[in-house]
Amino acid sequence: MRCPFCSNADTQVKDSRASEDGAAIRRRRACPDCGGRFTTFERVQLRELSVIKRNGRRNLFDRDKLARSVQVALRKRPVDAERIERMVSGIVRQLESLGENEIKSEQIGQLVMEGLKALDDVAYVRFASVYRNFREAKDFENLLGELNSEEVQNSKN
Repeated sequence: MRCPFCSNADTQVKDSRASEDGAAIRRRRACPDCGGRFTTFERVQLRELSVIKRNGRRNLFDRDKLARSVQVALRKRPVDAERIERMVSGIVRQLESLGENEIKSEQIGQLVMEGLKALDDVAYVRFASVYRNFREAKDFENLLGELNSEEVQNSKN
């Protein structure tokens, strides 16, 4: 693994341990040249996934991009980083287990919406406003109405 500080190609692993419920290996590394320390994560990738965007373009699936969009929605919200990581890992596992190499961006967005709804209502509304391309306050009112009606349904069950 190349050192991110001095670009030395020969770094040493100082510590390895399972993380993310055993879905990844966290490695602490040190560079013998500059003394820099950094962490890497090693994950199993079942297949190469491509995302079909709304405009028809295809991009390689990027787990980090998914994680960043979730973190933006959850910014300044009281949600533990470990729960966020579990949610992102769960979405990736769901996508990989579909058996498809190409996945529509709408499908990914829907999985994120479901995950955020379970984690935090405010983050759910934030993500929905971008994902569904809200244009006016009425769009927010409609989404909040959906949330409220679901809460009423859930409290009756």
